[in-house]
Amino acid sequence: MFRRSLLSHTRTRPFSSLTAAAARIPSTSLLIQPSTAAASRLQWRTAMGHPRWSSTDASAAESTPAPQPAATGSESPSPAAASTASSAAAPAVDTAKMQKDLEAKTKEAAEFKDKFLRSVADFRNLQERTVREVKSAKEFAIQKFAKDLLESIDNLDRALVNSQASTTPDPAKDFQNLYDGLKMTETVLMGTLAKHGLVRFDPMGEKFNPNMHEATFEVPMEGKEAGSVFHVQTKGFQLNGRVLRAAQVGVVKAP
Repeated sequence: MFRRSLLSHTRTRPFSSLTAAAARIPSTSLLIQPSTAAASRLQWRTAMGHPRWSSTDASAAESTPAPQPAATGSESPSPAAASTASSAAAPAVDTAKMQKDLEAKTKEAAEFKDKFLRSVADFRNLQERTVREVKSAKEFAIQKFAKDLLESIDNLDRALVNSQASTTPDPAKDFQNLYDGLKMTETVLMGTLAKHGLVRFDPMGEKFNPNMHEATFEVPMEGKEAGSVFHVQTKGFQLNGRVLRAAQVGVVKAP
């Protein structure tokens, strides 16, 4: 009855009214036995709107000791004991054998280094020798060709010397001798050029070929086929089948 009356006062009346209602409770009702003190406090907190769990109950729960795990009969060995056991189990190291292997590997490494240095030196010498040979080949590439031209140069020199002094009282004969000497020099020179792949060609009377001929002029001519070469101004040359210089020619023009 007291609890119901107190709850109704708490829900509908302010705190001052609740205090006045508590003052009207008979004094005999407040005499609570020690055995029921905890229950009375719980009823009072519920009536006042406080939670059922309080700091007193939390302290009681915290004061309860946690259960400890049961001790087992076997314990893990310490790190020092494990290290001692592993050291005792490791096989003995053969220092002499390791020293011998180290000396052998050191000697082998020295041999490899010596071979490497020798290879580098040989390669550098080869590079320098190749550069010298390439330079020499460029400078003396026409050495054989130049040597073959010396005979033609000597013939021209003789022709010039002989043309200055007349050897016969007949000038026509002297001129003929000069011509024969120049002709012989030309023959020797053309033979020298042909030996080195340089060939002269004369397109007189041939059909005009733009790959080998260069037309300098065109003239209509009767009795000549149009497009044919009727005059050679400069003969052409081929080097190993390739046109080195096109022949400059006159071509018959179509009427």
